[in-house]
Amino acid sequence: MTASKNSLSSPLHRKTIVIAGATSGIGRATALEFARQGAKLVLAARQKDVLDEMVDLCDRLGGKAIAVPTDVTDAEAVKKLAKDACIFGGSLDVWVNIAGIGALGEFETIPIEVHEQIIRTNLMGHINGAHAAIPHFKKQKKGTIINMNSVGGWVAFPYGVSYTASKFGLRGFSEALRAELIDCPDIHICDVFPSFVDTPGPSHAANYTGKLLKPAPPVVPTYKVARTIVSLAQNPKGSVILGSAAYLAKFGQWVSPKLTRWATTKFMRLYLKNAEPAPVTNGSIFEPTGTYNQISGGYTNKKVTNKKVTRVAGVLGVIAGTVLIARKLMQ
Repeated sequence: MTASKNSLSSPLHRKTIVIAGATSGIGRATALEFARQGAKLVLAARQKDVLDEMVDLCDRLGGKAIAVPTDVTDAEAVKKLAKDACIFGGSLDVWVNIAGIGALGEFETIPIEVHEQIIRTNLMGHINGAHAAIPHFKKQKKGTIINMNSVGGWVAFPYGVSYTASKFGLRGFSEALRAELIDCPDIHICDVFPSFVDTPGPSHAANYTGKLLKPAPPVVPTYKVARTIVSLAQNPKGSVILGSAAYLAKFGQWVSPKLTRWATTKFMRLYLKNAEPAPVTNGSIFEPTGTYNQISGGYTNKKVTNKKVTRVAGVLGVIAGTVLIARKLMQ
């Protein structure tokens, strides 16, 4: 479908769009992409100064934006965000849940309050957003929620237990809510499942491994995720998978969860064994770090060494092997 047809089917300059998690990475890129389309934007995150900067950028790109500092784990604050959006835009058309955090390390070495905060942000934060938006959508008889999930919503990642739990839970939440709204054909629940994305996420994550965190190549460009979200706001559909690694991982999980689990564990242990040392940190789990508020993490610009390619190829080879084994078993 061409851009002109998209514009005719759902002109974004008439829509009021809330973006929860708008200050860095995917959220920042998404806000700017919507602004280029002339949308009315309600930008939410914990850092007011960065939100104010984003409002200026969006206005200069042709959008109309306001900043509403919000912690998505605070249900009352999220309800206020929805009300502010309605007052600002005259309606509430699209709600984009992007805010998310993560922690890497052995399960028992990560403090329980960190596990709890990840669940509160990545799962309850999205639930809070939907709970605030759905009543407005039902009054209007239309609206779209876009939830940012990940390949972690399909495949369990060792050393990222609570992150995986939040993403599995988010996938179940979307499925259940989608079913509940079956009699509301113009209210849409959309999920985006990218593989590793080129964002500053690793710099924001809590790190209890003692090793430097980097996404596994090949990474998905941030702008590609942002454009997918904008496309869903115009033409909603249930779910979108981005990145070849995400497709392969999901397929491997379907064919043989046991072998996929073995492959991901092997990969993580090999990575942590060879990664450069780094200090233990809570990252932005409880408070924003105030840094790395850019779109890209710079990973697409870095040379992928032969060693990295070998590691990734090994994981993909294991997944491919599961397919061959399954075929033999079914013969």
